[in-house]
Amino acid sequence: MMRLMATLTVAALFVVAAAHVAAAELKPIHTQKTKDVVVALASESGQWKQGKNEFVLEFTSAKDKQPVDAGKVTLNTSMTMSGMAPMIAGATLSPDKSPGRYTGTITFPDSGARQVTVTWDGPAGKGSTKFSVSVR
Repeated sequence: MMRLMATLTVAALFVVAAAHVAAAELKPIHTQKTKDVVVALASESGQWKQGKNEFVLEFTSAKDKQPVDAGKVTLNTSMTMSGMAPMIAGATLSPDKSPGRYTGTITFPDSGARQVTVTWDGPAGKGSTKFSVSVR
């Protein structure tokens, strides 16, 4: 009986810890308004770093701040260096449970300024935007 109680207690602690991590507050990396859509890039740390990065990409209406179903979404980055071909990295994106929200991962081999291109094609229309983000 004691062993069962100890096991249940440990399991409950893991569930509470996992819920805390999942509910961690996201910090903005960059927000970009384009036409009628606001594209927000965020992560737990509020920045991208060298190596693997997890992030959230959200689409909202510029008029009423409601989520926008962006449909098929892509996020690519490029870094230009004189005398060399641009370094290009693409993100893996998945629709989240919430409309207009996508979770993603991207890996950077080094630090530096990246030109980010986000494109979408869905019920809310078709569009794209570009902005710059530093990888630290």
